[in-house]
Amino acid sequence: MRQITERGLAAIRDADSGAVINNAYLRRFPEFVAFETKNHNESEEKNNDHPKPDNAEKTPLESIEAGYQSLHAALASDLLERIKGGSPRFFEQLVLDLLVAMGYGGSRLDAAEAVGRSGDEGVDGIIKEDKLGLDSIYLQAKRWESPVGRPVVQGFAGSLEGHRARKGVFITTSKFSQDAHEYVRRIEKKIVLIDGQQLSSLMVEHGVGVTDVAIYHIKRIDEDYFEES
Repeated sequence: MRQITERGLAAIRDADSGAVINNAYLRRFPEFVAFETKNHNESEEKNNDHPKPDNAEKTPLESIEAGYQSLHAALASDLLERIKGGSPRFFEQLVLDLLVAMGYGGSRLDAAEAVGRSGDEGVDGIIKEDKLGLDSIYLQAKRWESPVGRPVVQGFAGSLEGHRARKGVFITTSKFSQDAHEYVRRIEKKIVLIDGQQLSSLMVEHGVGVTDVAIYHIKRIDEDYFEES
């Protein structure tokens, strides 16, 4: 059974005498100060358990960069879905446009002549590494849903011998298995594996299948301008 303390009785008497019972009044008593301090510490611990969102601590430039990366990822994901929904012929044209945009194959006409054999929903052929044709790259692209495993990549590596090519690029709309990645790291020939996520990201980076919505110039003070001789 709870009983009112002497402190409480004194407060009641003071209230009857016209005193205002508020926090300022109660802070005269050590018990209340200890109670108030305890509540404050518990509140601080609770806030620490639920830290503020990261964006509350970011600079404006960091927030812009984070927003850009988020938009880039969302756009790349949408692109990949559109690619998968296109025809094999469209996929062939897309690969050509991307390679030319990245600086391979010379002109698009040169690339189209080198890469012209459609097969299993993809393209195969030899393409120039640069505009001068100093080296050649053998290309294979597969519009697949299932992962591309080591046997398929190993067969691609074997075909490089018949084309006297030392370098190859394998593009797929799906993914490569871990065995496939480990295989190309061990062999002497240089084979680059580009999965669907990388494909769509490269399209965004090189402006293939996308268009600019807005361009913002981030400026800073030109320190050289303010230097006085």
